[in-house]
Amino acid sequence: MAIRPPRLRPGDTIGIVTLGSPRDAATIDARIQTLENMGFNVLLGQYVYSQDGYLAASPQQRASDLMTMFENPQVRLILPVRGGVGVADIIPYLDYEFINRNPKIITGYSDITILLNVLYLWADLITFHSLLLINFTDTTPAYNYNQFFAATSVVSPRPLENPPAMPLISRVAGNVTGPIVGGNLTSFTDTLGTPFEVDTRGRIIFIEETREDISRVYRLITHLIYAGKFDDCAGIIMGDCSNCFPSYGKTYEDLINEVIVPLGKPLMTNLAAGHSYYKMTIPIGALANLNTIDNSLTIIEPTVSP
Repeated sequence: MAIRPPRLRPGDTIGIVTLGSPRDAATIDARIQTLENMGFNVLLGQYVYSQDGYLAASPQQRASDLMTMFENPQVRLILPVRGGVGVADIIPYLDYEFINRNPKIITGYSDITILLNVLYLWADLITFHSLLLINFTDTTPAYNYNQFFAATSVVSPRPLENPPAMPLISRVAGNVTGPIVGGNLTSFTDTLGTPFEVDTRGRIIFIEETREDISRVYRLITHLIYAGKFDDCAGIIMGDCSNCFPSYGKTYEDLINEVIVPLGKPLMTNLAAGHSYYKMTIPIGALANLNTIDNSLTIIEPTVSP
Protein backbone atom coordinates (compact mmCIF):
# COMPACT_ATOMS: atom_id res chain seq x y z
CA MET A 1 0.00 0.00 0.00
CA ALA A 2 1.38 3.41 -1.01
CA ILE A 3 1.81 6.24 1.49
CA ARG A 4 -1.19 8.51 1.98
CA PRO A 5 -0.39 12.20 2.49
CA PRO A 6 -2.14 14.11 5.32
CA ARG A 7 -5.57 15.39 4.36
CA LEU A 8 -6.26 18.98 3.30
CA ARG A 9 -8.21 21.07 5.80
CA PRO A 10 -9.80 24.54 5.61
CA GLY A 11 -7.24 27.27 6.17
CA ASP A 12 -4.24 25.07 5.32
CA THR A 13 -1.20 26.41 3.48
CA ILE A 14 -0.85 25.65 -0.24
CA GLY A 15 2.60 25.83 -1.82
CA ILE A 16 2.62 27.17 -5.38
CA VAL A 17 5.42 26.06 -7.73
CA THR A 18 6.12 26.36 -11.44
CA LEU A 19 7.72 23.06 -12.46
CA GLY A 20 7.61 23.21 -16.25
CA SER A 21 6.66 26.06 -18.56
CA PRO A 22 6.05 29.62 -17.32
CA ARG A 23 2.74 31.44 -17.02
CA ASP A 24 2.04 35.16 -17.02
CA ALA A 25 1.94 36.89 -13.64
CA ALA A 26 -1.60 38.23 -14.07
CA THR A 27 -3.04 34.73 -14.48
CA ILE A 28 -1.04 33.40 -11.54
CA ASP A 29 -2.17 36.25 -9.29
CA ALA A 30 -5.82 35.85 -10.25
CA ARG A 31 -5.76 32.12 -9.46
CA ILE A 32 -4.00 32.75 -6.13
CA GLN A 33 -6.78 35.18 -5.26
CA THR A 34 -9.31 32.40 -5.84
CA LEU A 35 -7.45 30.16 -3.38
CA GLU A 36 -7.29 32.95 -0.81
CA ASN A 37 -11.00 33.61 -1.26
CA MET A 38 -11.56 29.94 -0.41
CA GLY A 39 -9.79 30.55 2.89
CA PHE A 40 -6.41 28.96 2.13
CA ASN A 41 -3.02 30.44 2.91
CA VAL A 42 -0.64 30.59 -0.04
CA LEU A 43 3.14 30.25 -0.09
CA LEU A 44 4.97 31.00 -3.32
CA GLY A 45 8.08 29.25 -4.57
CA GLN A 46 11.02 31.45 -5.45
CA TYR A 47 10.67 30.78 -9.19
CA VAL A 48 6.88 30.88 -9.58
CA TYR A 49 7.01 33.98 -11.81
CA SER A 50 10.31 33.18 -13.54
CA GLN A 51 10.57 32.81 -17.31
CA ASP A 52 13.42 31.39 -19.36
CA GLY A 53 12.01 30.72 -22.81
CA TYR A 54 9.75 27.68 -22.74
CA LEU A 55 10.86 26.88 -19.16
CA ALA A 56 10.24 28.80 -15.97
CA ALA A 57 13.80 28.37 -14.65
CA SER A 58 16.67 25.88 -14.65
CA PRO A 59 15.94 22.26 -13.66
CA GLN A 60 17.86 22.72 -10.42
CA GLN A 61 15.92 25.87 -9.52
CA ARG A 62 12.54 24.31 -10.23
CA ALA A 63 13.48 21.16 -8.30
CA SER A 64 14.68 23.31 -5.40
CA ASP A 65 11.30 25.04 -5.24
CA LEU A 66 9.54 21.68 -5.07
CA MET A 67 11.83 20.31 -2.37
CA THR A 68 11.42 23.52 -0.35
CA MET A 69 7.68 22.86 -0.25
CA PHE A 70 8.20 19.27 0.89
CA GLU A 71 10.57 20.56 3.58
CA ASN A 72 8.15 23.17 4.93
CA PRO A 73 5.97 21.60 7.68
CA GLN A 74 3.28 24.24 7.17
CA VAL A 75 2.59 23.25 3.54
CA ARG A 76 -0.15 20.63 3.15
CA LEU A 77 -0.78 20.84 -0.60
CA ILE A 78 1.75 21.44 -3.39
CA LEU A 79 -0.01 22.95 -6.39
CA PRO A 80 1.90 23.43 -9.66
CA VAL A 81 0.94 26.43 -11.76
CA ARG A 82 0.77 24.44 -15.00
CA GLY A 83 2.45 21.66 -16.95
CA GLY A 84 3.74 22.55 -20.41
CA VAL A 85 7.18 21.02 -20.97
CA GLY A 86 10.29 20.29 -18.95
CA VAL A 87 8.89 18.64 -15.83
CA ALA A 88 11.08 15.60 -16.49
CA ASP A 89 14.16 17.83 -16.10
CA ILE A 90 13.67 18.11 -12.34
CA ILE A 91 13.48 14.34 -11.67
CA PRO A 92 17.23 13.80 -11.02
CA TYR A 93 17.36 16.62 -8.46
CA LEU A 94 14.66 15.43 -6.04
CA ASP A 95 15.28 13.67 -2.72
CA TYR A 96 12.86 10.74 -2.84
CA GLU A 97 13.78 9.36 0.58
CA PHE A 98 12.97 12.73 2.15
CA ILE A 99 9.68 12.94 0.22
CA ASN A 100 8.81 9.42 1.39
CA ARG A 101 9.31 10.51 5.01
CA ASN A 102 7.46 13.81 4.54
CA PRO A 103 4.45 13.06 2.33
CA LYS A 104 2.27 15.89 1.04
CA ILE A 105 -0.61 16.19 -1.39
CA ILE A 106 0.62 17.04 -4.87
CA THR A 107 -1.72 17.44 -7.80
CA GLY A 108 -1.75 18.29 -11.50
CA TYR A 109 -2.02 16.87 -15.00
CA SER A 110 -0.53 17.34 -18.48
CA ASP A 111 3.29 17.24 -18.22
CA ILE A 112 2.94 16.93 -14.42
CA THR A 113 1.97 13.31 -15.29
CA ILE A 114 5.68 12.44 -15.25
CA LEU A 115 6.18 13.75 -11.71
CA LEU A 116 3.01 12.12 -10.36
CA ASN A 117 4.09 8.68 -11.51
CA VAL A 118 7.72 9.09 -10.44
CA LEU A 119 6.68 10.13 -6.92
CA TYR A 120 4.48 7.04 -6.70
CA LEU A 121 7.14 4.69 -8.07
CA TRP A 122 10.20 6.15 -6.31
CA ALA A 123 8.76 7.71 -3.13
CA ASP A 124 5.79 5.33 -2.76
CA LEU A 125 3.50 8.37 -2.50
CA ILE A 126 -0.12 8.57 -3.66
CA THR A 127 -0.40 11.60 -5.97
CA PHE A 128 -3.38 13.18 -7.67
CA HIS A 129 -4.13 13.61 -11.37
CA SER A 130 -6.30 16.66 -10.84
CA LEU A 131 -6.41 20.44 -10.80
CA LEU A 132 -3.51 22.80 -11.45
CA LEU A 133 -3.35 26.37 -10.15
CA ILE A 134 -4.64 27.64 -13.51
CA ASN A 135 -7.89 25.71 -12.91
CA PHE A 136 -8.84 27.61 -9.76
CA THR A 137 -11.25 30.16 -11.22
CA ASP A 138 -14.71 31.49 -10.47
CA THR A 139 -16.03 29.62 -13.51
CA THR A 140 -14.54 26.20 -12.72
CA PRO A 141 -17.40 23.64 -12.61
CA ALA A 142 -18.50 22.54 -9.15
CA TYR A 143 -17.88 18.94 -10.27
CA ASN A 144 -14.13 19.61 -10.54
CA TYR A 145 -13.92 21.15 -7.08
CA ASN A 146 -16.09 18.42 -5.55
CA GLN A 147 -13.83 15.76 -7.04
CA PHE A 148 -10.67 17.51 -5.89
CA PHE A 149 -11.75 18.09 -2.30
CA ALA A 150 -13.31 14.63 -1.96
CA ALA A 151 -10.00 13.02 -2.92
CA THR A 152 -7.77 15.30 -0.83
CA SER A 153 -9.94 15.93 2.24
CA VAL A 154 -12.09 12.87 2.91
CA VAL A 155 -10.56 9.79 4.53
CA SER A 156 -12.66 7.09 2.89
CA PRO A 157 -12.89 4.97 -0.25
CA ARG A 158 -14.98 6.50 -3.03
CA PRO A 159 -16.53 5.62 -6.38
CA LEU A 160 -15.31 7.58 -9.36
CA GLU A 161 -18.39 8.90 -11.12
CA ASN A 162 -18.74 11.06 -14.20
CA PRO A 163 -20.93 14.18 -14.28
CA PRO A 164 -24.64 13.54 -14.97
CA ALA A 165 -25.51 12.69 -18.57
CA MET A 166 -21.93 11.61 -19.28
CA PRO A 167 -21.94 7.83 -18.77
CA LEU A 168 -18.92 5.65 -18.23
CA ILE A 169 -18.67 3.10 -21.03
CA SER A 170 -17.40 -0.44 -20.48
CA ARG A 171 -15.93 -1.94 -23.65
CA VAL A 172 -14.16 -5.14 -22.57
CA ALA A 173 -15.62 -7.15 -19.67
CA GLY A 174 -13.59 -7.86 -16.57
CA ASN A 175 -13.24 -7.23 -12.87
CA VAL A 176 -9.71 -6.30 -11.78
CA THR A 177 -8.02 -4.55 -8.89
CA GLY A 178 -4.70 -2.72 -8.90
CA PRO A 179 -3.03 0.67 -8.45
CA ILE A 180 -3.77 3.31 -11.08
CA VAL A 181 -0.86 4.77 -13.09
CA GLY A 182 -0.57 6.96 -16.15
CA GLY A 183 -2.16 10.22 -17.22
CA ASN A 184 -1.31 12.34 -20.24
CA LEU A 185 -0.41 10.07 -23.14
CA THR A 186 2.40 12.19 -24.57
CA SER A 187 4.09 12.57 -21.17
CA PHE A 188 3.54 8.88 -20.35
CA THR A 189 5.19 7.85 -23.62
CA ASP A 190 8.06 10.28 -23.05
CA THR A 191 9.15 8.19 -20.05
CA LEU A 192 9.88 5.12 -22.17
CA GLY A 193 13.54 4.14 -22.15
CA THR A 194 14.33 6.49 -19.25
CA PRO A 195 15.08 5.69 -15.59
CA PHE A 196 11.59 6.98 -14.73
CA GLU A 197 9.66 4.75 -17.14
CA VAL A 198 6.21 3.96 -15.74
CA ASP A 199 5.84 0.41 -14.40
CA THR A 200 2.45 -0.89 -15.57
CA ARG A 201 2.70 -4.51 -14.38
CA GLY A 202 -0.39 -5.47 -12.40
CA ARG A 203 -1.60 -1.89 -12.60
CA ILE A 204 -4.58 -0.15 -14.19
CA ILE A 205 -3.43 2.22 -16.94
CA PHE A 206 -5.21 5.57 -17.27
CA ILE A 207 -4.70 7.61 -20.46
CA GLU A 208 -5.88 11.02 -21.63
CA GLU A 209 -4.70 13.42 -24.31
CA THR A 210 -5.38 16.82 -25.84
CA ARG A 211 -4.82 18.76 -29.06
CA GLU A 212 -3.40 15.89 -31.09
CA ASP A 213 -4.73 14.48 -34.33
CA ILE A 214 -5.76 10.85 -34.15
CA SER A 215 -2.86 9.61 -36.26
CA ARG A 216 -0.49 11.03 -33.64
CA VAL A 217 -2.53 9.43 -30.82
CA TYR A 218 -2.36 6.14 -32.73
CA ARG A 219 1.41 6.48 -33.01
CA LEU A 220 1.79 7.06 -29.25
CA ILE A 221 -0.53 4.19 -28.31
CA THR A 222 1.28 1.75 -30.58
CA HIS A 223 4.58 2.87 -29.08
CA LEU A 224 3.24 1.85 -25.66
CA ILE A 225 1.99 -1.44 -27.10
CA TYR A 226 5.36 -2.38 -28.61
CA ALA A 227 7.10 -1.27 -25.42
CA GLY A 228 5.05 -3.95 -23.64
CA LYS A 229 3.16 -1.56 -21.41
CA PHE A 230 -0.16 -3.34 -21.94
CA ASP A 231 1.21 -6.89 -21.73
CA ASP A 232 0.92 -7.35 -17.97
CA CYS A 233 -1.34 -4.47 -17.00
CA ALA A 234 -4.54 -5.26 -15.11
CA GLY A 235 -6.87 -3.03 -17.09
CA ILE A 236 -7.22 0.17 -19.12
CA ILE A 237 -9.17 3.40 -18.57
CA MET A 238 -9.44 5.89 -21.43
CA GLY A 239 -10.17 9.50 -20.49
CA ASP A 240 -10.80 12.54 -22.66
CA CYS A 241 -9.05 13.28 -25.92
CA SER A 242 -10.08 16.93 -25.89
CA ASN A 243 -9.71 18.85 -29.14
CA CYS A 244 -8.24 15.77 -30.80
CA PHE A 245 -8.91 15.95 -34.50
CA PRO A 246 -9.92 13.10 -36.85
CA SER A 247 -7.19 11.96 -39.18
CA TYR A 248 -7.69 10.14 -42.49
CA GLY A 249 -11.35 9.74 -41.55
CA LYS A 250 -10.53 8.03 -38.25
CA THR A 251 -11.81 9.32 -34.90
CA TYR A 252 -10.86 8.72 -31.27
CA GLU A 253 -13.73 6.21 -31.06
CA ASP A 254 -12.33 4.37 -34.08
CA LEU A 255 -8.93 4.24 -32.42
CA ILE A 256 -10.40 2.77 -29.23
CA ASN A 257 -12.39 0.15 -31.12
CA GLU A 258 -9.63 -0.81 -33.55
CA VAL A 259 -6.52 -0.59 -31.35
CA ILE A 260 -7.43 -0.63 -27.64
CA VAL A 261 -10.33 -3.11 -27.58
CA PRO A 262 -8.32 -5.86 -29.35
CA LEU A 263 -5.78 -5.78 -26.50
CA GLY A 264 -8.37 -7.80 -24.59
CA LYS A 265 -7.86 -6.02 -21.25
CA PRO A 266 -10.80 -4.90 -19.10
CA LEU A 267 -11.53 -1.53 -20.66
CA MET A 268 -13.57 1.50 -19.59
CA THR A 269 -13.84 4.67 -21.68
CA ASN A 270 -15.44 8.12 -21.59
CA LEU A 271 -13.91 8.98 -18.21
CA ALA A 272 -14.29 12.71 -17.51
CA ALA A 273 -10.63 13.23 -16.75
CA GLY A 274 -7.96 15.18 -18.53
CA HIS A 275 -7.62 18.56 -20.19
CA SER A 276 -11.27 19.23 -20.96
CA TYR A 277 -14.04 21.03 -19.05
CA TYR A 278 -14.78 18.32 -16.49
CA LYS A 279 -11.85 16.99 -14.47
CA MET A 280 -12.23 13.87 -12.34
CA THR A 281 -9.55 13.45 -9.69
CA ILE A 282 -7.57 10.24 -10.24
CA PRO A 283 -5.28 9.18 -7.37
CA ILE A 284 -2.08 7.81 -8.92
CA GLY A 285 -0.84 4.81 -6.93
CA ALA A 286 -4.10 4.21 -5.09
CA LEU A 287 -5.69 0.78 -5.21
CA ALA A 288 -8.73 0.76 -7.48
CA ASN A 289 -11.34 -1.75 -8.60
CA LEU A 290 -12.22 -1.59 -12.29
CA ASN A 291 -15.39 -3.58 -12.85
CA THR A 292 -16.52 -3.41 -16.45
CA ILE A 293 -19.20 -6.02 -15.80
CA ASP A 294 -21.23 -3.70 -13.58
CA ASN A 295 -19.67 -0.54 -15.15
CA SER A 296 -18.05 0.81 -12.00
CA LEU A 297 -14.71 2.28 -11.01
CA THR A 298 -13.97 2.55 -7.28
CA ILE A 299 -10.99 3.73 -5.28
CA ILE A 300 -11.04 1.07 -2.56
CA GLU A 301 -8.59 2.64 -0.09
CA PRO A 302 -8.36 6.07 1.50
CA THR A 303 -6.10 8.40 -0.48
CA VAL A 304 -5.29 10.77 2.41
CA SER A 305 -4.60 10.16 6.08
CA PRO A 306 -6.40 11.85 9.01
